[in-house]
Amino acid sequence: MPGSKTIRFASLHDVELCTHAAVGERRAFGELVRRHGSSVRGLLRRMGAQPAEADDVAQDAFLTAFERIAEYRGEGSFAGWMKRIAARLYLRKLQRDRKLHLFADESGIEEEIQGGDADAAIDLDEALKTLSPGERICVSLCFAAGLSHGEAAEALNLPLGTVKSHVKRGLDKLRTRLATPQGAASQGRRGNG
Repeated sequence: MPGSKTIRFASLHDVELCTHAAVGERRAFGELVRRHGSSVRGLLRRMGAQPAEADDVAQDAFLTAFERIAEYRGEGSFAGWMKRIAARLYLRKLQRDRKLHLFADESGIEEEIQGGDADAAIDLDEALKTLSPGERICVSLCFAAGLSHGEAAEALNLPLGTVKSHVKRGLDKLRTRLATPQGAASQGRRGNG
């Protein structure tokens, strides 16, 4: 039967989709784009890209991923791999367009952002805009993209201590910025748990 070879890509795992895409199945890669496109664009916006710029860089990142799909070995999540590609492309764009320089600094300590509701997410997006480019990028990679400090340092081609420092300063600024008169006392206590 001619239709018996039809594959239902929506039901496949990302690694299986990558395998199909590596042998030229464009619909498999299309499913990966459908699944992960918005999270890649979201990461880029949190890193500081305007919406149209995030769309352009995300498109370039997916084209790069399609060309290099055989390099993905399934050792980490496909989403993480895509976000690293997108972050690197965005950083190169920043370096070309704005001559962004991230300076080395003393190393900091690892911190975590606590989850919140939709209003908190909007507040967080606004608060991220107040960070320096280096802080915003490092915090975004470590929390929005889920990369470890070491992975972010590798993606940014920066010393680990620099990334940790940017993350620590960025988180300190975010905590201060997001502290409200009602939530300030509970915010301070939450970190002791």
